[in-house]
Amino acid sequence: MSAVPADAPARTTPARTTVRFAALGDSLTEGVGDPVQGGWRGWAALLAEGLGGTDWDVEFRNLAVAGALSADVHERQAVAAAEFRPDIASVVVGVNDTLRRSFDIGRLAARLDAVCALLAGDGAVLLTACLPDPGTALGLPGPLRHPLARRQQAVNAVVHALSERYDTVHLHASDRAWTEDRSLWSVDRLHPGERGHRRLAAGFHRLLAERGLALGARPAHEPGQPPPTRVAGALWLATRGTGWVARRSTDLLPQLLGLAAAEAGHRARGTSGQLDARAGRALAEALDGLPPAPCLRGFVPRARMEG
Repeated sequence: MSAVPADAPARTTPARTTVRFAALGDSLTEGVGDPVQGGWRGWAALLAEGLGGTDWDVEFRNLAVAGALSADVHERQAVAAAEFRPDIASVVVGVNDTLRRSFDIGRLAARLDAVCALLAGDGAVLLTACLPDPGTALGLPGPLRHPLARRQQAVNAVVHALSERYDTVHLHASDRAWTEDRSLWSVDRLHPGERGHRRLAAGFHRLLAERGLALGARPAHEPGQPPPTRVAGALWLATRGTGWVARRSTDLLPQLLGLAAAEAGHRARGTSGQLDARAGRALAEALDGLPPAPCLRGFVPRARMEG
């Protein structure tokens, strides 16, 4: 082994970059439906594993909380995310808003726009998604399903508009393939199971890779754990499931029954188009009421992630 000359320059290891990924949202992003030892994992954690490469590390912070509304993301999670200063931030929320009597598409649009403006304005690349409506996922009868579907369609339209406004990495996850493939869902029929979470993670990874923002391996599609049995599903519905329904029913059920009665009455009279038109006007007013789009043209993430 030859000696190293005393005046030889010291070898240095190239500095590694740390890419920060913050996940904002509700139980979907928290990982409900994808259990691991000690809690939930979910699509965002799976995606984080596939972001890093040989030149950088990933620091992941999941700020999502089960039951969160757009107001919670706006008032609390976005503040914590801004302090974290993420390079990538997912903002996936809105389904719980559709399950509340206080649902207002104008307020939801304003909140999500403010969250996106805050994070994108500081250089974060945003991840967004449109989602199936809970009534279809649960298989509710038409008069109950249609009002919820109309609300979720409005939420998705807002998210689509914001995805264009902020050039987000947007994943379409609201088509029939999602609701009809039961292998993607957990026993509660409202959250993806491990297979569904993996599909979400792989979808976002593909879109990020197309922008040169994901260099690690794509999350595997096949689950590592066996799917829940029918017995497990029945047990969940008999215990935690009934509690979930009871909590929502206290707030939503009286209004939902009224919405269902109105839906049935309009269908009997052949005037359902009036309900669609009313929802369309509310959506248009919500989008028209947004402040001017911030000037983000040409912005780049703080962590430049060319491969």
